[in-house]
Amino acid sequence: MTLTSSINNSQRLQLAPLKIPTRLLLGPGPSNAHPAVLQAMNTPPVGHLDPAFLALMDEIQSLLRYVWQTENPLTIAVSGTGSAAMEGTIANVTEPGDVVLVGVSGYFGNRLVDMAGRYGADVRTITKPWGQVFSLTEVRTALETHRPAILALVHAETSTGARQPLSGVGDLCREFDCLLLLDTVTSLGGVPIFLDEWGVDLAYSCSQKGLGCPPGASPFTMSPRAVEKLQQRRNKVANWYLDMTLLSKYWGKERTYHHTAPINLYYALREALRLVAEEGVENSWQRHQKNVEYLWQELEDLGLSLHVQREFRLPTLTTVCIPEGVDGKAVSRQLLNEYNIEIGGGLGELAGKVWRVGLMGFNSRKENVDRLLEALRQVLPK
Repeated sequence: MTLTSSINNSQRLQLAPLKIPTRLLLGPGPSNAHPAVLQAMNTPPVGHLDPAFLALMDEIQSLLRYVWQTENPLTIAVSGTGSAAMEGTIANVTEPGDVVLVGVSGYFGNRLVDMAGRYGADVRTITKPWGQVFSLTEVRTALETHRPAILALVHAETSTGARQPLSGVGDLCREFDCLLLLDTVTSLGGVPIFLDEWGVDLAYSCSQKGLGCPPGASPFTMSPRAVEKLQQRRNKVANWYLDMTLLSKYWGKERTYHHTAPINLYYALREALRLVAEEGVENSWQRHQKNVEYLWQELEDLGLSLHVQREFRLPTLTTVCIPEGVDGKAVSRQLLNEYNIEIGGGLGELAGKVWRVGLMGFNSRKENVDRLLEALRQVLPK
């Protein structure tokens, strides 16, 4: 079909306007955005080098430092999803032959392994069953054995709902002269994070979970130690788009053009971060914890069991064991089709074994828990 015939095709011209059902998103992400965030996203765009937009970028940097509890100068939002920010951490500090040690206890540890290998790293792994975490002793033993340039850990494993303890890990990384890289995709905004106190050198996240914002503008930060390794590279960063030697000039004082930023998504991110700051990040952490503990108790009262040991559970995402004889996918379909509630299924080793229930950002509210529980009471007996 030629372009002209396509344009003249009357059937195409009669397409109905966009119509999408309204869902309560209680899966592993995205979560529903706050109305104020959606309103901000509808603000008319300005140019990506407009002084007003550059000032907004400065606000985003400052607010990200606050929610991450860091003073890192190089703290920005990557124009892309959380996986782009994830790749940015690997791309900027990994050179061919570098030993990169990855803690794998779920799906996203494996993704870090894949990414690091693509940049020529000598990738080593330590593993735990999905849903468990690494002890400080296990981390020390692994560092002694592998002597890596980078240790990559997942703080909040989205596939399992487990939270990796970080106390003392940064000290070990300094003892063994390696960088600490941390995945905070499902923890930022909803789980206590102290990047500087923990000695984290690189971290990334996303916008659509604990921050309650649409996806597409993803937090990224590098410590001065990580920046030093970047500056000492023998070769250019293999990924042009995510090269922080270039991006830092767009976000820094130079304001050098790099790419056309997703302006309206940055509006939304700035507003989402403002709401976290207005609530107070510690209050946000407490809200997430309070609501998830209510969820846990009510799920157990329904006779359901949870996959992760209580002390290591995430307040943002809960893995619920699917009872024997229950069709997990059928339950999820019914919740979606009849109640407009989305929950997630298991990934990888947990596929078909768990549901993943998210209470993140704007969605972490008691009334949302009650709505899900009422629907489950109707669906599960069937």
